[in-house]
Amino acid sequence: MTTNASPAGVTRAGGAARLGDRTVSRIGFGAMQLERLHADRAAAISLLRRVVELGVDHVDTAQFYGDGFANGVIRDAFRPEDGVVIVSKVGADPNPGGAVRLRPAQRPEQLQASVEDNLKSLGLDQIPVMNLRRLDTGPGLRAEADQVVGIDDQLAVMTALRDEGKIGAIGLSGVTVDGLRRALPAGIVCVQNLYSLISRDDEGMLRLCLDEQIAWVPFFPLGGAFPTMPKVTGAPAVAAAAQALGRTPAQVGLAWLLHHAPNVLLIPGTAHTGHLEENVAAGTIALDDAVMAQLDAVAG
Repeated sequence: MTTNASPAGVTRAGGAARLGDRTVSRIGFGAMQLERLHADRAAAISLLRRVVELGVDHVDTAQFYGDGFANGVIRDAFRPEDGVVIVSKVGADPNPGGAVRLRPAQRPEQLQASVEDNLKSLGLDQIPVMNLRRLDTGPGLRAEADQVVGIDDQLAVMTALRDEGKIGAIGLSGVTVDGLRRALPAGIVCVQNLYSLISRDDEGMLRLCLDEQIAWVPFFPLGGAFPTMPKVTGAPAVAAAAQALGRTPAQVGLAWLLHHAPNVLLIPGTAHTGHLEENVAAGTIALDDAVMAQLDAVAG
């Protein structure tokens, strides 16, 4: 049974859904862009307090977001009574000064060290959900040499950490459908892969997750993260729907994801309160069958 009321007593943003054995808001918050507020920590904390006020109780982060900055702000901003479920990830480390700001950290001992770093920076005894960021699919980093590690070896250390109580549940990110199937016996609670209205290569994996009661948490839900990546907001059908509904194209792109499958959880990120409020408001948009048909027809 789920309830639309968050622990903070406000309506859950986008409604409620399951994340493993927890109930969370279907619209969460991705902390990656908090690094843009590095020079104004008070503004970052204020933004996260607004997250709670808007009924968001599902926050996605990583130690490598701002080399610990995002985790530190999360630690200082949230209170136990807020009931915010923290989801973090391992599989990469900061690479300060490098041409690429991250480097792979796929080996089991690196995963364990990253979990410890997350616990310390977040000030937690247990991280509710920890995603293993595989490097099987793009965009972004790919594993080479000793960073090419089998998923079974990685899951062995992740399940050991879960047994120790340092993490509550295991998720996967950047995984193939074969990798997910291999990992299912470990009790996977969520999958984070590239997916949006215009990037639907993983539709079969989304459906597998739905069948297995695994949350589907798309990253880059509006596309456009890289210069060569198209944007959802550039699709004519999205623009037409937005105009008809009196909403922004970005809101329509997010609303489509929520309507597309009941196991979808969103983690749009921003460093601006106004954008945060717009993202949360996407959860109130009703898309009728005709609009959904028009959006479904957009080439994915």
